[in-house]
Amino acid sequence: MKINSRQICFIMLTYTAVSRLLLYATALSDICGNDLLFPILIDFAVQTTVVWAICFLCSKTDKTFFGLLEDTFGEVVARIIYGLLALYFAFSAVYPMMEQKQYVGQIFYDTVPPLLAFLPFFIFSVYAGSKGLKNIGRCADISLPIFVIVFALIMFMAFSEVDLSNLLPILKTPATKIFAGALGSFFRFVEPSFMLMFMGHFRYRKGDAAKITLSYAGGGLIVILFAAVFYSIYGVISPSRDFAISKVALFFPAIELIGRIDVIALYLLEVAMLFALVINIQFAVHCLKKCTGLKIGGIWSLAVNAILLALVFVLDSSFSGLNQFFSKWAWIVTAVFALLFPLLCWTLKKGEEK
Repeated sequence: MKINSRQICFIMLTYTAVSRLLLYATALSDICGNDLLFPILIDFAVQTTVVWAICFLCSKTDKTFFGLLEDTFGEVVARIIYGLLALYFAFSAVYPMMEQKQYVGQIFYDTVPPLLAFLPFFIFSVYAGSKGLKNIGRCADISLPIFVIVFALIMFMAFSEVDLSNLLPILKTPATKIFAGALGSFFRFVEPSFMLMFMGHFRYRKGDAAKITLSYAGGGLIVILFAAVFYSIYGVISPSRDFAISKVALFFPAIELIGRIDVIALYLLEVAMLFALVINIQFAVHCLKKCTGLKIGGIWSLAVNAILLALVFVLDSSFSGLNQFFSKWAWIVTAVFALLFPLLCWTLKKGEEK
Protein backbone atom coordinates (compact mmCIF):
# COMPACT_ATOMS: atom_id res chain seq x y z
CA MET A 1 0.00 0.00 0.00
CA LYS A 2 1.26 3.49 -0.93
CA ILE A 3 -0.25 5.42 1.97
CA ASN A 4 -1.89 4.59 5.28
CA SER A 5 -5.06 5.79 6.96
CA ARG A 6 -3.11 7.72 9.62
CA GLN A 7 -1.48 9.86 6.95
CA ILE A 8 -4.84 10.42 5.24
CA CYS A 9 -6.23 11.65 8.57
CA PHE A 10 -3.28 14.05 8.84
CA ILE A 11 -3.96 15.36 5.33
CA MET A 12 -7.68 15.83 5.91
CA LEU A 13 -7.04 17.70 9.16
CA THR A 14 -3.94 19.76 8.35
CA TYR A 15 -4.39 20.64 4.68
CA THR A 16 -8.09 21.38 5.16
CA ALA A 17 -7.28 23.94 7.83
CA VAL A 18 -4.07 25.45 6.50
CA SER A 19 -5.45 26.07 3.00
CA ARG A 20 -8.13 28.40 4.43
CA LEU A 21 -6.04 30.74 6.58
CA LEU A 22 -5.28 33.48 4.08
CA LEU A 23 -8.23 35.15 2.31
CA TYR A 24 -11.11 32.82 3.19
CA ALA A 25 -12.22 34.60 6.38
CA THR A 26 -11.63 38.04 4.83
CA ALA A 27 -13.82 37.24 1.82
CA LEU A 28 -16.65 35.83 3.94
CA SER A 29 -16.57 38.79 6.33
CA ASP A 30 -17.10 41.06 3.33
CA ILE A 31 -20.22 39.11 2.29
CA CYS A 32 -21.72 37.99 5.60
CA GLY A 33 -20.22 40.30 8.22
CA ASN A 34 -20.29 38.85 11.72
CA ASP A 35 -22.26 35.81 10.47
CA LEU A 36 -19.26 34.57 8.47
CA LEU A 37 -19.21 31.32 10.48
CA PHE A 38 -22.48 30.06 9.01
CA PRO A 39 -21.42 29.68 5.35
CA ILE A 40 -18.36 27.83 6.65
CA LEU A 41 -20.66 25.48 8.59
CA ILE A 42 -22.85 24.90 5.53
CA ASP A 43 -19.98 24.01 3.20
CA PHE A 44 -18.24 21.80 5.72
CA ALA A 45 -21.48 19.99 6.57
CA VAL A 46 -22.02 19.15 2.90
CA GLN A 47 -18.46 18.04 2.18
CA THR A 48 -18.01 16.15 5.44
CA THR A 49 -20.98 14.01 4.41
CA VAL A 50 -19.37 13.37 1.02
CA VAL A 51 -16.03 12.49 2.62
CA TRP A 52 -17.81 9.98 4.85
CA ALA A 53 -19.58 8.46 1.83
CA ILE A 54 -16.25 7.83 0.08
CA CYS A 55 -14.60 6.50 3.24
CA PHE A 56 -17.50 4.13 3.84
CA LEU A 57 -17.21 2.92 0.24
CA CYS A 58 -13.55 2.12 0.93
CA SER A 59 -14.78 -0.30 3.60
CA LYS A 60 -16.76 -2.16 0.92
CA THR A 61 -14.14 -2.56 -1.79
CA ASP A 62 -10.36 -2.68 -2.23
CA LYS A 63 -10.55 -1.26 -5.76
CA THR A 64 -9.12 2.06 -6.74
CA PHE A 65 -11.33 4.69 -8.33
CA PHE A 66 -9.71 3.87 -11.67
CA GLY A 67 -10.49 0.20 -11.10
CA LEU A 68 -14.15 0.95 -10.36
CA LEU A 69 -14.44 3.04 -13.52
CA GLU A 70 -12.66 0.42 -15.62
CA ASP A 71 -14.86 -2.43 -14.40
CA THR A 72 -18.01 -0.40 -15.00
CA PHE A 73 -17.34 1.52 -18.23
CA GLY A 74 -14.14 0.06 -19.66
CA GLU A 75 -10.54 1.24 -19.78
CA VAL A 76 -11.05 3.98 -22.37
CA VAL A 77 -13.72 5.78 -20.33
CA ALA A 78 -11.64 5.36 -17.17
CA ARG A 79 -8.68 7.02 -18.88
CA ILE A 80 -10.85 9.88 -20.16
CA ILE A 81 -12.28 10.54 -16.69
CA TYR A 82 -8.79 10.54 -15.19
CA GLY A 83 -7.75 13.02 -17.86
CA LEU A 84 -10.62 15.28 -16.76
CA LEU A 85 -9.57 14.82 -13.13
CA ALA A 86 -6.04 15.86 -14.05
CA LEU A 87 -7.44 19.08 -15.51
CA TYR A 88 -9.54 19.58 -12.39
CA PHE A 89 -6.61 19.22 -10.00
CA ALA A 90 -4.50 21.58 -12.11
CA PHE A 91 -7.43 24.02 -12.13
CA SER A 92 -7.76 23.65 -8.34
CA ALA A 93 -4.11 24.65 -7.93
CA VAL A 94 -4.49 27.97 -9.77
CA TYR A 95 -6.30 30.05 -7.14
CA PRO A 96 -4.34 28.89 -4.06
CA MET A 97 -1.13 29.34 -6.06
CA MET A 98 -1.97 32.95 -6.91
CA GLU A 99 -3.16 33.49 -3.34
CA GLN A 100 0.19 32.25 -2.06
CA LYS A 101 2.04 34.49 -4.52
CA GLN A 102 0.24 37.55 -3.17
CA TYR A 103 0.78 36.43 0.43
CA VAL A 104 4.50 35.72 0.08
CA GLY A 105 5.06 39.00 -1.74
CA GLN A 106 3.22 41.15 0.82
CA ILE A 107 4.20 39.46 4.08
CA PHE A 108 7.70 38.03 3.60
CA TYR A 109 9.31 39.87 0.68
CA ASP A 110 7.57 43.24 0.49
CA THR A 111 10.63 44.88 -1.10
CA VAL A 112 10.84 42.27 -3.89
CA PRO A 113 8.37 42.03 -6.79
CA PRO A 114 5.84 39.29 -5.83
CA LEU A 115 6.36 37.41 -9.08
CA LEU A 116 10.12 37.24 -8.58
CA ALA A 117 9.74 36.17 -4.94
CA PHE A 118 7.37 33.34 -5.89
CA LEU A 119 9.28 31.81 -8.79
CA PRO A 120 11.44 29.50 -6.58
CA PHE A 121 8.19 27.71 -5.63
CA PHE A 122 8.24 25.97 -9.01
CA ILE A 123 11.57 24.30 -8.29
CA PHE A 124 9.98 22.67 -5.26
CA SER A 125 6.74 22.01 -7.15
CA VAL A 126 8.40 20.20 -10.06
CA TYR A 127 10.27 17.94 -7.66
CA ALA A 128 7.26 17.25 -5.40
CA GLY A 129 4.92 16.78 -8.35
CA SER A 130 7.07 13.99 -9.74
CA LYS A 131 6.63 11.95 -6.54
CA GLY A 132 3.79 9.54 -5.84
CA LEU A 133 1.30 8.84 -3.10
CA LYS A 134 3.95 7.53 -0.73
CA ASN A 135 5.64 10.93 -0.78
CA ILE A 136 2.29 12.65 -0.14
CA GLY A 137 1.92 10.59 3.03
CA ARG A 138 5.41 11.49 4.24
CA CYS A 139 4.73 15.19 3.64
CA ALA A 140 1.61 14.85 5.80
CA ASP A 141 3.70 13.34 8.61
CA ILE A 142 5.91 16.45 8.50
CA SER A 143 3.08 18.96 8.17
CA LEU A 144 0.89 17.92 11.09
CA PRO A 145 3.28 18.68 14.01
CA ILE A 146 4.40 21.93 12.39
CA PHE A 147 0.83 23.07 11.91
CA VAL A 148 -0.38 22.07 15.38
CA ILE A 149 2.49 23.80 17.20
CA VAL A 150 2.54 26.97 15.09
CA PHE A 151 -1.22 27.41 14.93
CA ALA A 152 -1.52 26.94 18.71
CA LEU A 153 1.20 29.57 19.20
CA ILE A 154 -0.53 32.07 16.91
CA MET A 155 -3.89 31.50 18.63
CA PHE A 156 -2.21 32.04 22.01
CA MET A 157 -0.76 35.35 20.82
CA ALA A 158 -4.14 36.41 19.40
CA PHE A 159 -6.21 35.52 22.46
CA SER A 160 -5.60 38.75 24.40
CA GLU A 161 -7.34 40.85 21.71
CA VAL A 162 -10.38 38.65 21.16
CA ASP A 163 -13.73 40.38 21.73
CA LEU A 164 -16.53 37.89 21.10
CA SER A 165 -19.14 40.66 21.19
CA ASN A 166 -18.04 41.47 17.63
CA LEU A 167 -19.78 38.26 16.55
CA LEU A 168 -23.13 39.49 17.88
CA PRO A 169 -25.96 39.68 17.02
CA ILE A 170 -26.19 36.22 15.46
CA LEU A 171 -28.03 35.50 12.20
CA LYS A 172 -29.09 39.07 11.47
CA THR A 173 -27.52 38.80 8.00
CA PRO A 174 -30.06 37.97 5.26
CA ALA A 175 -30.13 34.27 4.34
CA THR A 176 -29.40 35.15 0.73
CA LYS A 177 -26.02 36.58 1.71
CA ILE A 178 -25.15 33.59 3.89
CA PHE A 179 -25.89 31.16 1.06
CA ALA A 180 -24.09 33.44 -1.39
CA GLY A 181 -21.04 33.23 0.87
CA ALA A 182 -21.31 29.43 1.03
CA LEU A 183 -21.67 29.15 -2.75
CA GLY A 184 -18.96 31.69 -3.56
CA SER A 185 -16.38 29.91 -1.41
CA PHE A 186 -17.40 26.35 -2.34
CA PHE A 187 -14.57 26.11 -4.87
CA ARG A 188 -12.15 25.72 -1.94
CA PHE A 189 -13.73 22.41 -0.87
CA VAL A 190 -11.76 19.97 -3.01
CA GLU A 191 -10.99 17.39 -0.29
CA PRO A 192 -13.57 14.74 -1.30
CA SER A 193 -11.74 14.44 -4.63
CA PHE A 194 -8.58 13.67 -2.63
CA MET A 195 -10.38 10.64 -1.23
CA LEU A 196 -11.08 9.46 -4.78
CA MET A 197 -7.33 9.34 -5.33
CA PHE A 198 -6.69 7.52 -2.06
CA MET A 199 -9.26 4.79 -2.76
CA GLY A 200 -7.63 1.37 -2.99
CA HIS A 201 -4.21 2.75 -2.11
CA PHE A 202 -4.48 2.26 1.64
CA ARG A 203 -5.37 -0.76 3.73
CA TYR A 204 -8.76 -0.08 5.24
CA ARG A 205 -9.17 -1.07 8.86
CA LYS A 206 -12.30 -1.07 10.98
CA GLY A 207 -13.15 2.46 12.08
CA ASP A 208 -11.08 4.23 9.41
CA ALA A 209 -14.18 5.83 7.87
CA ALA A 210 -15.01 7.48 11.20
CA LYS A 211 -11.40 8.52 11.84
CA ILE A 212 -10.92 10.14 8.43
CA THR A 213 -14.31 11.85 8.52
CA LEU A 214 -13.70 13.17 12.03
CA SER A 215 -10.26 14.41 10.94
CA TYR A 216 -11.88 16.38 8.13
CA ALA A 217 -14.53 17.71 10.50
CA GLY A 218 -11.73 18.64 12.91
CA GLY A 219 -10.07 20.67 10.18
CA GLY A 220 -13.39 22.43 9.66
CA LEU A 221 -13.69 23.24 13.36
CA ILE A 222 -10.19 24.75 13.29
CA VAL A 223 -11.22 26.95 10.36
CA ILE A 224 -14.35 28.06 12.24
CA LEU A 225 -12.28 28.82 15.34
CA PHE A 226 -9.81 30.85 13.33
CA ALA A 227 -12.53 32.81 11.52
CA ALA A 228 -14.21 33.57 14.86
CA VAL A 229 -10.93 34.80 16.36
CA PHE A 230 -10.15 36.90 13.29
CA TYR A 231 -13.54 38.64 13.27
CA SER A 232 -13.53 39.01 17.05
CA ILE A 233 -10.32 41.02 16.78
CA TYR A 234 -11.11 43.22 13.77
CA GLY A 235 -14.91 43.36 13.70
CA VAL A 236 -16.38 45.51 10.95
CA ILE A 237 -12.98 46.33 9.44
CA SER A 238 -12.23 42.62 8.81
CA PRO A 239 -12.95 42.88 5.05
CA SER A 240 -9.99 45.26 4.74
CA ARG A 241 -7.56 42.87 6.46
CA ASP A 242 -6.10 40.56 3.83
CA PHE A 243 -4.16 37.41 4.75
CA ALA A 244 -5.86 36.94 8.08
CA ILE A 245 -3.32 34.54 9.58
CA SER A 246 -0.68 37.28 9.40
CA LYS A 247 -2.90 39.80 11.20
CA VAL A 248 -4.35 38.04 14.26
CA ALA A 249 -1.16 38.07 16.36
CA LEU A 250 -0.04 41.62 15.60
CA PHE A 251 -1.18 42.99 18.97
CA PHE A 252 0.50 40.39 21.15
CA PRO A 253 2.10 42.47 23.98
CA ALA A 254 5.43 40.62 23.97
CA ILE A 255 6.11 41.64 20.36
CA GLU A 256 7.07 45.13 21.56
CA LEU A 257 9.77 43.59 23.77
CA ILE A 258 11.18 40.69 21.76
CA GLY A 259 10.26 41.60 18.19
CA ARG A 260 8.10 40.00 15.49
CA ILE A 261 8.07 36.40 16.69
CA ASP A 262 4.78 36.01 14.81
CA VAL A 263 6.71 36.29 11.53
CA ILE A 264 8.91 33.36 12.57
CA ALA A 265 5.75 31.36 13.22
CA LEU A 266 4.39 32.33 9.80
CA TYR A 267 7.60 31.18 8.12
CA LEU A 268 7.23 27.77 9.76
CA LEU A 269 3.56 27.57 8.86
CA GLU A 270 4.48 28.20 5.24
CA VAL A 271 5.95 24.67 5.11
CA ALA A 272 2.52 23.13 5.69
CA MET A 273 0.92 25.65 3.32
CA LEU A 274 3.22 24.68 0.48
CA PHE A 275 2.57 20.97 0.99
CA ALA A 276 -1.18 21.71 0.97
CA LEU A 277 -0.79 23.64 -2.29
CA VAL A 278 1.38 21.14 -4.10
CA ILE A 279 -0.89 18.15 -3.38
CA ASN A 280 -3.18 19.33 -6.19
CA ILE A 281 -0.23 19.21 -8.58
CA GLN A 282 0.78 15.77 -7.32
CA PHE A 283 -2.73 14.44 -7.97
CA ALA A 284 -2.81 16.05 -11.43
CA VAL A 285 0.40 14.19 -12.27
CA HIS A 286 -1.00 10.95 -10.80
CA CYS A 287 -4.09 11.25 -12.99
CA LEU A 288 -2.05 11.99 -16.10
CA LYS A 289 0.03 8.87 -15.52
CA LYS A 290 -3.12 6.76 -15.26
CA CYS A 291 -4.74 8.51 -18.23
CA THR A 292 -1.82 8.02 -20.61
CA GLY A 293 -0.15 4.94 -19.21
CA LEU A 294 3.15 6.83 -19.24
CA LYS A 295 4.50 6.39 -15.72
CA ILE A 296 7.32 8.94 -15.87
CA GLY A 297 6.16 11.44 -13.26
CA GLY A 298 8.94 13.93 -13.95
CA ILE A 299 7.70 14.61 -17.48
CA TRP A 300 4.13 15.23 -16.37
CA SER A 301 5.24 17.33 -13.42
CA LEU A 302 7.25 19.54 -15.75
CA ALA A 303 4.27 19.86 -18.09
CA VAL A 304 1.76 20.75 -15.33
CA ASN A 305 4.14 23.22 -13.70
CA ALA A 306 4.99 24.81 -17.04
CA ILE A 307 1.29 25.53 -17.59
CA LEU A 308 0.90 26.89 -14.06
CA LEU A 309 4.01 29.05 -14.47
CA ALA A 310 2.60 30.50 -17.67
CA LEU A 311 -0.64 31.29 -15.84
CA VAL A 312 1.31 33.05 -13.09
CA PHE A 313 2.81 35.39 -15.68
CA VAL A 314 -0.52 35.93 -17.45
CA LEU A 315 -2.49 36.53 -14.24
CA ASP A 316 0.24 38.43 -12.39
CA SER A 317 -1.71 41.69 -12.20
CA SER A 318 -5.21 40.20 -12.40
CA PHE A 319 -5.75 38.62 -9.00
CA SER A 320 -8.88 40.64 -8.34
CA GLY A 321 -10.46 39.41 -11.56
CA LEU A 322 -9.36 35.85 -10.83
CA ASN A 323 -10.95 36.07 -7.41
CA GLN A 324 -14.24 37.24 -8.92
CA PHE A 325 -14.19 34.45 -11.51
CA PHE A 326 -13.58 31.71 -8.95
CA SER A 327 -16.18 33.13 -6.56
CA LYS A 328 -18.87 33.29 -9.25
CA TRP A 329 -18.21 30.22 -11.40
CA ALA A 330 -15.67 27.78 -9.96
CA TRP A 331 -18.24 26.24 -7.60
CA ILE A 332 -19.75 24.50 -10.65
CA VAL A 333 -16.52 22.62 -11.37
CA THR A 334 -16.10 21.72 -7.71
CA ALA A 335 -19.70 20.50 -7.50
CA VAL A 336 -19.02 18.10 -10.38
CA PHE A 337 -15.65 16.70 -9.32
CA ALA A 338 -15.74 16.99 -5.52
CA LEU A 339 -19.45 16.41 -4.92
CA LEU A 340 -21.11 14.57 -7.81
CA PHE A 341 -18.21 12.24 -8.73
CA PRO A 342 -17.67 10.97 -5.15
CA LEU A 343 -21.38 10.32 -4.63
CA LEU A 344 -21.76 8.58 -8.01
CA CYS A 345 -19.00 6.16 -7.00
CA TRP A 346 -21.68 4.20 -5.18
CA THR A 347 -23.30 3.39 -8.55
CA LEU A 348 -20.11 1.77 -9.91
CA LYS A 349 -19.45 -1.96 -9.88
CA LYS A 350 -17.73 -2.78 -6.61
CA GLY A 351 -17.39 -6.53 -7.12
CA GLU A 352 -17.46 -8.69 -4.03
CA GLU A 353 -17.59 -6.87 -0.72
CA LYS A 354 -14.76 -7.28 1.74
